[in-house]
Amino acid sequence: MNPNDAAQRKTALVIGANGVIGRNLIGHLATLPEWDIIGVSRRGGVNTSRVRYIAADLLDPEESRLKLGTLPEVTHIFYAAYQDRPTWAELVPPNLAMLVNAVEAVEPVARHLQHISLMQGYKVYGAHLGPFKTPARETDANHMPPEFNIDQQNFLEQRQIGKNWTWSALRPSVVCGFALGNPMNLAMVIAVYASISKELGLPLRFPGKPGAYHSLLEMTDAGLLAQATVWAATDSRCANQAFNITNGDLFRWDELWPKLAAFFGLETAPPLPMSLSVVMEDKEPLWNGMVEKYGLEPNSYRDVSSWGFGDFVFSWDYDFFADGSKARRFGFHEFIDTEAMFMNIFTDLRSRKMIP
Repeated sequence: MNPNDAAQRKTALVIGANGVIGRNLIGHLATLPEWDIIGVSRRGGVNTSRVRYIAADLLDPEESRLKLGTLPEVTHIFYAAYQDRPTWAELVPPNLAMLVNAVEAVEPVARHLQHISLMQGYKVYGAHLGPFKTPARETDANHMPPEFNIDQQNFLEQRQIGKNWTWSALRPSVVCGFALGNPMNLAMVIAVYASISKELGLPLRFPGKPGAYHSLLEMTDAGLLAQATVWAATDSRCANQAFNITNGDLFRWDELWPKLAAFFGLETAPPLPMSLSVVMEDKEPLWNGMVEKYGLEPNSYRDVSSWGFGDFVFSWDYDFFADGSKARRFGFHEFIDTEAMFMNIFTDLRSRKMIP
């Protein structure tokens, strides 16, 4: 190897490696020859020629030090881990602790650390609380806590003072891509909901609030987000900056929903507000029968369904979008059509035999 090549090599530590964001980020990094990749999650993973996995409970400071404190080669930390909790306040301690434990384990030994990338979202703007200012911009004022995304960024800002490394914060909308057992996977929610509707001979009804069917919103493709994440972590112009990352288009469910239904060969019917968590609770036997009937991969019903998240997204009876122009001004110009994104994901799920 040329000595200059060795000097230019980078080592990514992807924390949250099995989620929809981390999995797609690793997939993108694996296409870039200058990167070595280490994936971290509670469950670990199967090592490949490009990716080494570490199983670690980042809520445990001692385990974090034991598992991550022996990685001097790390040049970039990509933090995309998340732990769900019942209330906004309860989300703060575990999600802040995991980031702190990871950084405090790696930073002292990673002498050539260049960048820490933090994955956030529109919770920074209070989008989860109710109607918020749209388009949301990176310069918008913070809202009343509790909010772990803001606490995480504050930690990095303070930790970075006087250091050689920099940070960036990525703020996607709802992220869509392939991942199993993920609590926030809208594409899988729609795909499984549509498949069960078809099995029952029902039209595909929009299950959310009436106003949500007509509100403006946007999505973020997981592959697009992966490209933006690496860009922000390696372009010096992006040092210590936050960026909204979106597909680049807006839509309303009332226009897109019939097109999604058509993919599954379904008609639509007028929206009917219903909690997916409630109406899909008894569908596990039906799903298991579909797995056998159509020769699907034997994934558990729990791993392919994120009904609570579906209820959350379909409850937004207000506009839900941000201004993505800052990323373009700083040099990131990629985009994707949201309708095409959904169709690509559904096609991928079929090819993987995740859905009929």
